[in-house]
Amino acid sequence: MVGSFIRLAAAAAFSALLAGCAGAPETAYPSTAYEGGAVVNPDSPLQCVPYVRAHSEIALRGDAYTWWDQAAGRYARTNSPAPGSVMVLHDYAGSERAHLAVVRAVSGPRDIRVDHANWLNDGAVYVDDPVRDVSLDNDWSEVRVYNLRTGAWGTKDYPVQGFIAPDSPDAGTMRMAQNPQAPAPHADQIGALIADDPDLEDEDN
Repeated sequence: MVGSFIRLAAAAAFSALLAGCAGAPETAYPSTAYEGGAVVNPDSPLQCVPYVRAHSEIALRGDAYTWWDQAAGRYARTNSPAPGSVMVLHDYAGSERAHLAVVRAVSGPRDIRVDHANWLNDGAVYVDDPVRDVSLDNDWSEVRVYNLRTGAWGTKDYPVQGFIAPDSPDAGTMRMAQNPQAPAPHADQIGALIADDPDLEDEDN
């Protein structure tokens, strides 16, 4: 009996040693679905650029990969997110591939919520979509995006070029949105906003 106990204890200790040698994941992602997000399918597919321009105070035009350079000298550019700023993902599939999203709220030191269009190349609008900073230095240089359709985190990390804020370039701090914690608009409201906007021409995302 004692011998069996000793063998079991030794096996448990060996298993614990192996577990200690195993590499832990760099980032732990919640397995539960987020509440509040919405996916809206407009009558006509949307690109990220016209959606962001229509739903932010950043009045730039052209392909998404040109926005960061266009913003120089015109808007504040930073590596820190704030409500109302535009997150620029870039160079994840070539130098002329980028994506834009409006920061809706900062929900934690490594978590934000964004509104954006055509994220999955489907022309849909994703509202209140969670995004997490997965950079090693917590500097928002790399993020992972939550998939509202599947209710799980995406499997790819995306490089972030930075955040464009609706301030002058010499602004010391970014201006906060007047109501950053506003609830996500209902799908019908988003559809109406899209239908009423005359400036939603097609542009690359």
